[in-house]
Amino acid sequence: MYSKLVTALVLLFFISTGQAQQKNLRRAFQPANVVNKVPYGNNLKAGHYVQANDAKIYYEVYGKGQPIVLLHGGLFGSTVEMADFIDLLQQNYQVIAVSTRGHGKSELGTEPLTLEQRAHDAMAVINTVTKDSVIVLGFSDGGYSAYKLGAMHPERVKKMIVIGAGEVSPGVREFKFTSKMAFEMDKPFWEQQLKLMPEPNRIEDLFTQISNCYNNVTVGKELLSTIKCPVLVMAGDRDTGNPVERVVSAARNIPKSQIAIIPNATHECFTENFNASWACIVSFLKK
Repeated sequence: MYSKLVTALVLLFFISTGQAQQKNLRRAFQPANVVNKVPYGNNLKAGHYVQANDAKIYYEVYGKGQPIVLLHGGLFGSTVEMADFIDLLQQNYQVIAVSTRGHGKSELGTEPLTLEQRAHDAMAVINTVTKDSVIVLGFSDGGYSAYKLGAMHPERVKKMIVIGAGEVSPGVREFKFTSKMAFEMDKPFWEQQLKLMPEPNRIEDLFTQISNCYNNVTVGKELLSTIKCPVLVMAGDRDTGNPVERVVSAARNIPKSQIAIIPNATHECFTENFNASWACIVSFLKK
């Protein structure tokens, strides 16, 4: 009887600890006084895994209806940064929120990181959840992955929303961010992420691989012109990493594009001015 009581107390401790960790989940640079109602990216009730070639990819599913896939940003990106979108979209859509490889609870894998690989990961999740065509919403790194996904699988992507992802080619921008620099910018966020990561000891490997990917990748007319679906390309007018000129140029190379520039906003324009960003997205989705 005593041993059963001890076992029950231990289980209760771990359950309580897990719930406490979930309540504290935050996106990068989020003010300490802001509390997320749902621990997106570590929600035990909605979480699933799929094996995508060399990595196990974590994703969460919310709501019912037309599937919409969310691809968060790189490095400082996490599923919880999409919290406002998930809150609203799940009221009318089936939201499939993917933690991209190396982020959150998804493995980094053994192969070098590429956009093709990210697209394959997303398709592995999509094929597990639905056989229907999907809408894709991607931010920054997730936006570039969305471009590649739409080009590779035009029959499965019916609409696309890309935020903060303009044309890029080797030499246009140097990527050399390190984990040390990241911890100096937001230590609480990274301490949280390390607890989620299945391989926290590979954090520097993640930064190196993302830098190598974007220092060598080309996203321009050759890729963008092959995207068949309607695409809403959005950016902040003060985004220094993806200047408006390169974002507009990317949109001009997509046959069925629309452009939305959010005023007085930087890279993560949808968190800085969510109402303006959401109004553009709703209008695009209704057409």
